[in-house]
Amino acid sequence: MEETTQTASQGVYAWGTGRRKTSVARVRILEGSGKVSINDRTLEEFFSREKDRAEVLAPLKATDTLKKYDVIVDVEGGGSTGQSGAVSLGIARALQKVKGEHVEKLREYGLLTRDSRMKERKKYGQKGARKRFQWTKR
Repeated sequence: MEETTQTASQGVYAWGTGRRKTSVARVRILEGSGKVSINDRTLEEFFSREKDRAEVLAPLKATDTLKKYDVIVDVEGGGSTGQSGAVSLGIARALQKVKGEHVEKLREYGLLTRDSRMKERKKYGQKGARKRFQWTKR
């Protein structure tokens, strides 16, 4: 599928791809001090809501590797919640490639499972996905 690890100018890193709704995140992790960079911005700059920041850091906290790896993320599409979910899945998949021992912990917290929920399409003859046009008897 994907390359497990590659060598870059910074050192050896692992890839992970995460998706959620219409968001796609390409994640690289490498040994370092725990710096998280998303689209060349810090975690606090990119995600203003605490809930989104907590979701991004959940895989690192679950495996006790918060200060062991630097995380570099390119994310696009969707909104803030979808992007944070995609980044979380990408980090979890990259951690899984770095060390296979993390799989049990990540599975236990449900961090390796892709959230398959998507927006339902609008149907013809209706106002939206579920809502019908108003019907009058007379």
